[in-house]
Amino acid sequence: MTPIEIPPDEIEFEFVRASGPGGQNVNKVATAVQLRFAAARSRVLEPGVRERLLRLAGRRVNASGEIVIEARRHRTQQRNREDALARLALLIEKASVPPKTRRRSRPTAASRRRRLEEKKRHSGVKRLRSRVKDDE
Repeated sequence: MTPIEIPPDEIEFEFVRASGPGGQNVNKVATAVQLRFAAARSRVLEPGVRERLLRLAGRRVNASGEIVIEARRHRTQQRNREDALARLALLIEKASVPPKTRRRSRPTAASRRRRLEEKKRHSGVKRLRSRVKDDE
């Protein structure tokens, strides 16, 4: 499987002021990053990958089909930008793996036999717990 290369023109960055680490600097500099990737309109994603990606992204997808990832863990714009790109890459990597199809299986004859024997034993135990009838 070849890695999916996202063209830079499909990714948009917006820088906003962040809460979190940075001290006084956090009040002056817009270090938090909002990455926007228009997954619904992307030319490089196959339809199956696109569908899985939008399902995996969950609440991070807006009404227009854009995936919005906010990164504010680090003190600098550059580190937050790299963090957002890494998180998008991980999301796309997960979505590019098709789910395994489930094959139906049946219990073996031995396991069915053991189950029935256990049921018989258990019903015998319950029968012994019941009241004894008087023959008088």
